[in-house]
Amino acid sequence: MGAQNPSGSDAASSRSVVSESVLRNVLLSYFYVSVWILLSFTVIVFNKYILDPKMYNWPFLISLTMVHMGFCCSLAFVLVRAFRLVNLPSSPSMTPSLYFKSVVPIGALYSLSLWFSNSAYIYLSVSFIQMLKALMPVAVYSTGILFKKDDYKRSTMLNMLSISLGVAVAAYGEARFDMWGVTLQLAAVAAEATRLSFSFKSCSPQKESL
Repeated sequence: MGAQNPSGSDAASSRSVVSESVLRNVLLSYFYVSVWILLSFTVIVFNKYILDPKMYNWPFLISLTMVHMGFCCSLAFVLVRAFRLVNLPSSPSMTPSLYFKSVVPIGALYSLSLWFSNSAYIYLSVSFIQMLKALMPVAVYSTGILFKKDDYKRSTMLNMLSISLGVAVAAYGEARFDMWGVTLQLAAVAAEATRLSFSFKSCSPQKESL
């Protein structure tokens, strides 16, 4: 009797293991995305409830931003310093000059984004604010070109213009249109897009990485 060749069964077993691993990763990714969507929706609706004059009518807009930033800072400190879940970068060392040049602008832009976005909930509906947030890819691409992190491409710009047209149509048909609310939300989008581009520029391998 000839010796059995296990190569075929080994290959099938290997493919089965790979398929199970891929399926597990896909399901885990969908689970994380679902949790993120649920939490994001909950925060949005809760912010609307707090800030809407017809509901809770919380008068101190900046306080919500302060609570948000304070929680993020506290959680980051606990994860990094207490539980050591994030490794501290060995290079470059954090100097006052690097801190004020790289960290402070990003934090300031994030605070402005939250402040403007929270203020917009007073004047606009939640659904309309989400439609205005669809301009984020346009803003990020534009600021990327401004910071020389993206190359101008005609086809990409046409796609961005089509997104802008869709948002303009949605704005035209909005029943509760408020110009000041739209201005605040667009300012939030601009601040967030600038923050993302500035973060990418600061953390690029060619620059001093954080």
